[in-house]
Parts: sequence; structure tokens; C-alpha cells
Amino acid sequence: MNIAAITACTIGVAHTYIAKEKLIEAAENRGHAIHVETQGNIGIEDELPPETIAAADVIILAADIAVARQERFKGKPIVRVSSAVAIKQPERLITTIEHKLAQGAAS
Repeated sequence: MNIAAITACTIGVAHTYIAKEKLIEAAENRGHAIHVETQGNIGIEDELPPETIAAADVIILAADIAVARQERFKGKPIVRVSSAVAIKQPERLITTIEHKLAQGAAS
């Protein structure tokens, strides 16, 4: 599975980057490709390239604030969770997404 994700917390520092690392670790442990963009006070880092978005099977928005430029994901399945879910239960999140995509209905 190809995953594109955005992490963002209210301050835009610690939880944003911890969530990014946890999502990468969980996805890679399950054999998936993942690219994670961060958003916060310092702006957008590691911006998702259009080709990554196009190839993505799912978009994960692990954010506690509004995510900028969501129009990029039109037509893609989007999973919205808090940064806490990405930090505390990343493996469970990825497994749940796998099952929903297998059923043809990510939400």
C-alpha cells in the first residue's frame, strides 16, 4: 500500500514530529511505502509531491488543527485521526486502514 500522510499538532512541534516517526515506523513494519508531510508553526515541511499523492492508496491526516491545502487529495480515501492516535496506536491505525481498503471503504 502507498500511504501519504500529514501530521500537525496545535503547537506544530513535538507531537507533529513524533506522529510522523510513529507512522513511518508502523507503515514500514507492515511493508508499506509512506511519505509524511508536516505542518505547523514553521510551515509545511517535506511537502507531498503531486506524484506521491497520485500514487497514494490512502491519505492519513493525523492532525489536531486544520490541514492546509486539502484540495490536493480530491478523490482519494482520507482517514482523519488525532496526532495522539498516530503516536499511541500507529500499528492499529495502519491495520484498520488495511482492512477498510481491502473491503473497499476507507473513511
